[in-house]
Amino acid sequence: MPDNSKLRLGVNIDHVATIRNARGGTVPDPVRAALLAEAAGANGITAHLREDRRHILDHDIDALMAALTVPLNFEMAATNEMAQIALRHKPHAVCIVPEKREERTTEGGLNVAGDENHLAHFIAPLHDAGCRVSIFIGADAAQIEAAARIGADIVELHTGAYCDSHAEGRFDARDSELASLREMATYAHSLGLEVHAGHGLTFDTVAPIAALPEVVELNIGHFLIGEAVFIGLGPAIAEMRRLMDAAR
Repeated sequence: MPDNSKLRLGVNIDHVATIRNARGGTVPDPVRAALLAEAAGANGITAHLREDRRHILDHDIDALMAALTVPLNFEMAATNEMAQIALRHKPHAVCIVPEKREERTTEGGLNVAGDENHLAHFIAPLHDAGCRVSIFIGADAAQIEAAARIGADIVELHTGAYCDSHAEGRFDARDSELASLREMATYAHSLGLEVHAGHGLTFDTVAPIAALPEVVELNIGHFLIGEAVFIGLGPAIAEMRRLMDAAR
């Protein structure tokens, strides 16, 4: 079982860039947000460079790599373009996510079991470059097994359905989703995978996920950026950190 003291918080700064891009120009600056997150207790920064560049832009990745002293978790689709960018920068970690142009946000986990051969070959050069490889998947045994077979270091379990069920007051569904996350976190750990979790987590939903002993990292973004409008980014991260630690 992992050491409970090791629970890390990765802060996703994509939606600082969303606000910037709504008007153009240079403010608010995602790099400034990342440095504030570092100062507030974030253990890492996550940024998703999407194919359509709807929020994070290429120069943001350049600037983050130059400025950060905590690890960068580079989220990306499994495309040749993104592989070349990742191999140029060699971030600490690369998280492979599914991506559709029409979606508002990442809607589900990657179908690793349906694309094992391609993904195994795709991640090999990333490993060779020294990047840890994470796969963003649903809490599904077949996908976890496939992630282990292709040589992933980490699985990040998609918590979106759990969070949505809570927000909609469907508490039976929420509890069922939480049970699945609990079972699959244990299973992934048993296969030698490091277990992360994220998507949609809020002050109200983080504690049960943070309490899962196999989970060593949570990646949280949209909620923290939204909460920062009201209380500031530093206080929002500090409160999330407090809730995570209390849950342990």
